[in-house]
Amino acid sequence: MTQYSEAASLIGQAQTVAVVGHVRPDADAIGSVCATVAALRQQGRQATGYIGQPGPFAANLLSIPGADEVELAAELREVDLIITVDCGSLDRAGALAEEIGRRADITLVVDHHSTNSGFGVVNLIDLDAESTTTILGRLFEELEIQLDERIAHCLYAGLLTDTGSFRWGSPAMHTFAARLMSTGIDVRAIAVDLLDSGSVADLRMIGQALSGVTVHEAGDHRVAVIVAPHELLSTGSLSAVEGLVDFVRSLGGTDLGAVFKETVPGVWHVSLRSNEMDVSRVAVALGGGGHIPAAGYTARGDVDEALAALLGELRSR
Repeated sequence: MTQYSEAASLIGQAQTVAVVGHVRPDADAIGSVCATVAALRQQGRQATGYIGQPGPFAANLLSIPGADEVELAAELREVDLIITVDCGSLDRAGALAEEIGRRADITLVVDHHSTNSGFGVVNLIDLDAESTTTILGRLFEELEIQLDERIAHCLYAGLLTDTGSFRWGSPAMHTFAARLMSTGIDVRAIAVDLLDSGSVADLRMIGQALSGVTVHEAGDHRVAVIVAPHELLSTGSLSAVEGLVDFVRSLGGTDLGAVFKETVPGVWHVSLRSNEMDVSRVAVALGGGGHIPAAGYTARGDVDEALAALLGELRSR
């Protein structure tokens, strides 16, 4: 595709690069940042990874090679090129969004979210890709990057988690996974680190959150809802909090799962999941974005009002 060659050409002209993932990053975001930084350094370029938020990201993501070097920042150093990875919209760059917006003429966007309209001088947006790391795998071929174990680990982390442990996606995801595995990465250890590790405190937090699950009618839709207030969230790890949505993704008798997470008092980050409908359209209508089966947005104020807004939007569809 032309986008891939244009992206490779843009990278070829840069010596210093800032690689930016989205705020509240997941494994696809951190894996994409770390894989890109490692690939660029392999070519002799100066590259630094960034997340535009002040607070730390989930500790389990530190198992991804290079994650401990990712800088939490509100500004970027002077560079020849900015690459955003897995940012479905400019605002997902968090504290770095305004600066990136001013420097769009040196920004390469690499993403697979259906809601991304493009905000760079080159926009490598592949909606058929299962993960942003999948796109990077193809881009690295264009750049003639040597796929070593470190880079493969980063790429696999995003592929594993964005496909629900290979439960959805095209046959190509298995071919790509096999290619990554051929480098010698320990896929069992990666899965344990990212998906299976936890603590007693996490289990208690999850149990309490699940004990309050409710189901709501909204027009033709039935929504399974978990509400996790700030006081409860503070007792569990970030990875356990983000994993709550997996419990309502495909609950029997419902077609949509929603988790309301009060990350700070009065601010709710809402995660939507469905195997039957395009939740990105719902998220966009409420000020967010995402993928067809997985999306999210932010609501403020009382949770009852936030839930009413979601149900109202669903009834209008």
